[in-house]
Amino acid sequence: MDETHAELLMRVDGMTCDGCAAAVTRTVRRIDPRADVQVDRAAGRVAIRTDAQALVIADALTKAGYAATAMTG
Repeated sequence: MDETHAELLMRVDGMTCDGCAAAVTRTVRRIDPRADVQVDRAAGRVAIRTDAQALVIADALTKAGYAATAMTG
């Protein structure tokens, strides 16, 4: 079985509460249900271990109302 998980670090602006952090996590997991998502709301960063492409995740987060840019990946 091919395991090609990418370690992504994304800057996500607009996360102001725990509900926002949960929404970001849900958005990522809609793309990759097995993604490991670690939200650092205070720093405005999200670390993601996923099979999905960074641009796909950034686009989904932007559509969900957050300004998202890939810092790595």
